Amino acid sequence: MVTATFITPDNQVPDLKNYNLFDCDPALHEALDAFSAAQATEACRHYGERLGSEQVLHLAQVANQNIPQAAIFTRTGERQDVVVFDPAWHQLLTMLFDVGVHSSAWQDGQHVRRAALFYMHAQTEAGSLCPVTMTFAAVAALQGQPLFTQLAPLLYSRDYDGANAPVSHKRSMMIGMGMTERQGGSDVRSNTTRAVASSQAEPVYELHGQKWFFSSPMSDAHLVLAYEQDQLSCFYVPRWHPDASLNSVHIQRLKNKLGNRSNASAEVAFAGAWALRVGESGAGVPTILRMVNQTRLDCVLGSAGLLRQGLVQAMHHVRYRMAFGKRLADQPLMQSVLCDLALESEAALWLGMSLANAVAKPDDPLQKAYLRIVAPAAKFWVCKRSIAAIAECMEVWGGNGYIEDAPLARLLREAPVNSIWEGSGNVMCLDLLRALARDPDGAALLLEQLAEDCRADPVLSQAMSQLQQWLSESGQVLEARAREVAQRLVLLVQATLLYRHAPAWLAEAFVRARFEEHAGVFGASIYTDAAAILERAYRPQ
Repeated sequence: MVTATFITPDNQVPDLKNYNLFDCDPALHEALDAFSAAQATEACRHYGERLGSEQVLHLAQVANQNIPQAAIFTRTGERQDVVVFDPAWHQLLTMLFDVGVHSSAWQDGQHVRRAALFYMHAQTEAGSLCPVTMTFAAVAALQGQPLFTQLAPLLYSRDYDGANAPVSHKRSMMIGMGMTERQGGSDVRSNTTRAVASSQAEPVYELHGQKWFFSSPMSDAHLVLAYEQDQLSCFYVPRWHPDASLNSVHIQRLKNKLGNRSNASAEVAFAGAWALRVGESGAGVPTILRMVNQTRLDCVLGSAGLLRQGLVQAMHHVRYRMAFGKRLADQPLMQSVLCDLALESEAALWLGMSLANAVAKPDDPLQKAYLRIVAPAAKFWVCKRSIAAIAECMEVWGGNGYIEDAPLARLLREAPVNSIWEGSGNVMCLDLLRALARDPDGAALLLEQLAEDCRADPVLSQAMSQLQQWLSESGQVLEARAREVAQRLVLLVQATLLYRHAPAWLAEAFVRARFEEHAGVFGASIYTDAAAILERAYRPQ
């Protein structure tokens, strides 16, 4: 680890600020090169500097302290169904739009660049990523639809416009999602929202029903699932009616969430809301799944970013904090904990960036199978591991980490949302099994390549053989083992990515810790390369 000594008179650690999130992250630099995105280096460096500045760190804090408020009625009793955000929120979204995280990759194909920017923004303020994620994913669902031609200029605009107005009066727009109902959760087939064809000449619908979770309620429109007769269809529901009157999407209340506090989620009721169908009648689930699959990838990137920030905060702390006569950074057991966290963080980064690279190659059969099969497993594993890892980073800080004034509390409260939203752990593991079954050719291609990548390491080769044996088991046995299958798949993919892109000694350390020693907690492995692992993990300026 860095040998410089930082000692403060009262043994209290100064806040980490005015640092560059990109420059201190060697693995992120290498990932841009590895996935042919080196041209994004300067954009990432500039954005990393902004995100680490005292000013933007303050915006993040303010946006989470001054949480959104519902203003459902005007003073005189008319419905307005508005959510009011602190100005800090709008400044954070302006930053995201300015660098194109909300949509530009669909135009220029630079999905790895977008992933890097998204990953860094999550380290500073994760809540503002929700409307950007939804908008980005909505483009995937809307492309090819007649409606998209009209909306594309607004969706691709980098000029953020947070005004509460019809899109005809705006410079840009955002799109959210409404799937979940209170009686159904992940079981969207139990939805009760109904779409009734309007009597107007044009093919429009009126929606009646409720949504229990309405993501990003101040978005300019939402993609919503509703029954059209006896089949689920997908509908485009704008906040404003085409005649410039407010659409009948009524906010009931905002959710009082554990984390993700800067962002709003709402319960809403549709009282004959104006809507257009997106896609074919009865194709609602596959249509909206094109959106959901993109948001799941962002859950992986967001969790990797939260994990990274937890690691950086822990490493910053131990370089200053003295205990029992020496710095925490110099104590062997603390080094074991930090090495384990560093390996977890880098493996999550490579996994997320490789998935983003796969999005950029939709015509490559291997990359297509990789994205469909590995993405749900990655969401299950990385999002779940980030929770435990950030809790460990908080413990590195001791009692100071448990205080809300410190950054770890917000990180820990933020982490579970990615594991729950867009399909919780069991849903992801079952989705993995469905992907393997529905695309046997793609599964065979992927597993063959993974087996080849594992062949050079006897430990990985044996673990791969066991995975293939599990996948040959009968339906109920395999379903009961789905979490173990997902975990093994992700760890094998992470190990092979590290062997391909990271230093060999780091990949070997990861394999020892995750396959040979079977550590149940962070810090239960001994690392002979501890100094090198920690030096690589965080390089402060």
